[in-house]
Amino acid sequence: MIEVQYTGDVLWRRIEQAVEIVKDRQRRVVAALNAAGIRYAVIGGNAVQHWVAQVDVSVVRNTRDVDLILNEHDLARAIAALEAVGFRYRRSAGVVMFLDGPEAGARDAVHVVFAGRPVQEEYPEPVPDLEELVEMAEATTLPFEKLVKMKLTSFRRKDQVHLLDLISIGMVDSSWLGRFSPILQTRLQELLDDPEG
Repeated sequence: MIEVQYTGDVLWRRIEQAVEIVKDRQRRVVAALNAAGIRYAVIGGNAVQHWVAQVDVSVVRNTRDVDLILNEHDLARAIAALEAVGFRYRRSAGVVMFLDGPEAGARDAVHVVFAGRPVQEEYPEPVPDLEELVEMAEATTLPFEKLVKMKLTSFRRKDQVHLLDLISIGMVDSSWLGRFSPILQTRLQELLDDPEG
């Protein structure tokens, strides 16, 4: 049995702190990349938040990490820019990340995937390129359709939850099926057929 350690205002402050840590990490990363003139796209839960908030803020979910697309040829410049503001580059089992400080672990990291390359060999589609970007506060992200395509390509549980959120507020529906390859169409149809999961 889990022993409750925090209650009331203390618990709410800890929750707010957890959210702010992720937001601050993203702000510092994108500020460094912007200053260095490096193209990138914020993806994952932070990008989904950006799009969902424009339609229905009650559906916005918090996320515990920061995910980015970089061009692989910009990696050396990104390492220099991010290490200059306290991040540590790490590549382990093919996963590229920037740890947030000397004592940080993988949970306190910015995770990177490369444009035009599949995240996993078995993924049916590569990561989108960075030719077209959309402003997201001080950051840049993918156009909405490309983000949806990434979510359908990864199709992990959290990707499915994000897609179901988009379906629930009418941002994605059956009219989208023709935009994707057959395997991604099948995945989207699966979610449309069972929106309650």
